[in-house]
Amino acid sequence: MKNTFRNKKVFITGHTGFKGSWLAFLLNEIGADVMGFALPPATSINHFDLLGLDKKIRHVVGDIRDAGLLNSTLSKFQPEYVFHLAAQALVRPSYDDPVATFSTNIIGSVNLLDAVKCCNSVRALVYVTSDKCYENVEWAWGYRENDQLGGRDPYSASKAAAEIVFSSYARSFFEQRPLLGSATARAGNVIGGGDWAIDRIIPDCIRAIEAGKSIQLRNPNATRPWQHVLEPIAGYLLLAERLYEDPKNWDGSWNFGPSVNEVGTVKNVAETIFGHLGKGSIEIVESKEQAHEARLLQLNCDKARQFLGWQPRWSTEKTLKATALWYKTVMSGGSAEQITRTQIYEFFSELT
Repeated sequence: MKNTFRNKKVFITGHTGFKGSWLAFLLNEIGADVMGFALPPATSINHFDLLGLDKKIRHVVGDIRDAGLLNSTLSKFQPEYVFHLAAQALVRPSYDDPVATFSTNIIGSVNLLDAVKCCNSVRALVYVTSDKCYENVEWAWGYRENDQLGGRDPYSASKAAAEIVFSSYARSFFEQRPLLGSATARAGNVIGGGDWAIDRIIPDCIRAIEAGKSIQLRNPNATRPWQHVLEPIAGYLLLAERLYEDPKNWDGSWNFGPSVNEVGTVKNVAETIFGHLGKGSIEIVESKEQAHEARLLQLNCDKARQFLGWQPRWSTEKTLKATALWYKTVMSGGSAEQITRTQIYEFFSELT
């Protein structure tokens, strides 16, 4: 992987976000020339600022809904790799502002695809959506890449729509470019150090500890396919490599998620994090909200395992331990940059 991306131009949308900051930092560590395009970080304390990424990579503040700025920025940079991660990425805020969710996740994605269409330097596009792009009927087995798209809540619907938009661009425009490989990536819930987003289990645990309060869980028995943030990132990087090497044999859609044996409840995750940190408590509350939230969602990742050779590296136990260690280190005054680097090199043993 080091040799694949070293000295290559890589363009990332959403690099100020949780997953995007891990990806940008990793690529910078292995010698890529990284440009990020995103809004400012959404929270006052955030992984992007803690890593000092604005001084390590080319940092462009911009909204993917601004087609002109996005197009001109991509065109001037002339990247070989593009990773599209920018999004309104939360379910509950999508109920509060569905228009912003749809405009960002659909129109913003259209703008990115159109910019790539006009930029002949791009050789590999990894277009990240979500495991929530599937029409979730909450069955007990994992969704495959060819299962029905859909979404009850605005966020899920916007991600399903973004997949349809991608399919149109891929078949209408990208198929005519023999040197361009493009694919969508659908990942399950990611956790790890550096996440301070609202309404997410790990940040909520940390905020509860810092406030000296119990974390309130609305749906303690809801299950999620928990995985460390580096798991899907490893999948995105591997997929990008394949798309660059052999563009037309790796297109389509790819799931990146943990084994079904690693799926756990929200309550179990909170209890484990508090156990590792040695503090924190849980309060179960009855939700008075009418907004629907899925209780069961799993991915089938056989395609990525069989064809890409990708598979999860860390168990849920290891993931939660590493996540707790990240926050414990930073909360006690340690370096976010150093613990992030240490965990990247531990995860990607081939980098050492």
